[in-house]
Amino acid sequence: MTDNTRIWTAALIVVGDEILSGRTQDKNIAQVASWLGIQGIRLREVRVVPDVMDAIVEAVNTLRARNDYLFTTGGIGPTHDDITVDAVAQALGVEVVIHPKARAILESYYETRGGLNDARLRMARVPEGADLIENRVSGAPGIKAGNVYLMAGVPGITAQMLDGLTGQLEGGLPLLSTTVGCWVAESEIADLLRETEKAFDECQIGSYPFFREGRTGANFVIRSVSDEHLKACAHALEEGLTAIGRLPVTGGI
Repeated sequence: MTDNTRIWTAALIVVGDEILSGRTQDKNIAQVASWLGIQGIRLREVRVVPDVMDAIVEAVNTLRARNDYLFTTGGIGPTHDDITVDAVAQALGVEVVIHPKARAILESYYETRGGLNDARLRMARVPEGADLIENRVSGAPGIKAGNVYLMAGVPGITAQMLDGLTGQLEGGLPLLSTTVGCWVAESEIADLLRETEKAFDECQIGSYPFFREGRTGANFVIRSVSDEHLKACAHALEEGLTAIGRLPVTGGI
């Protein structure tokens, strides 16, 4: 049975020189974070690493040890620089093997697309003992090895893999949020934010300033697993803003 009171955490490793060089803009962080939140799992940290074996191994071993789950995106394709599988296998201390079900999936997928060659067969390689994550887009499956989940770097394919994992991971209560906006410099109400968060210790308040329409403002995002505490905290913040002559905007600006 799922323990709803426990906070379950995850980390994400984004693998790829193309991300670090700026040639490709990552879109997976946001969708992984949103999906995890629905599963009742907090994304605690993200690390972007190059296509370098030692860097991936170090990141995998560090992040899988201090989180319940570790996700990786990128580096599981058919080319020579797709080394995430090898790195995860090394981190786990196991061999890399051809998964028979993955091979069968790829054989079927490529039957009318030129057949299964050596490059495409690389996408059937997994750390020994791993399970597969369904991919309904391009055939090549994702991989689950212990608490490490290896997914594609292409956002559309990642989304399908996440959909296939929906409801399969143990987590706690989903993290809820609400927003209060105000035309005010966040520095002017730093004390109010701190005191409000202290009064509602089951809530966290994030401050996101902006400059718009020639004015300074901020949106304050309140998060909690309790809808009751969330509403109470938002109400207290709105009252605090009103008390100092600042008009709160429910839902944000």
